[in-house]
Amino acid sequence: MIGELFQPMHLLVLGIVALFVFGPDKLPQLGRTLGKAVRELRGAMNEPDEVTKDNTK
Repeated sequence: MIGELFQPMHLLVLGIVALFVFGPDKLPQLGRTLGKAVRELRGAMNEPDEVTKDNTK
């Protein structure tokens, strides 16, 4: 079901809607910000947290 959400036609429609909502000037900045947020989230998920460190002692 989730695989059906990311078909090329759906992504094209989402891109067009984003273009109308945010405008062509803001779209690159929005993409950069979203990419940075995803990278930080992935980095945080890969770092062991303090609770895990305490449990391994």
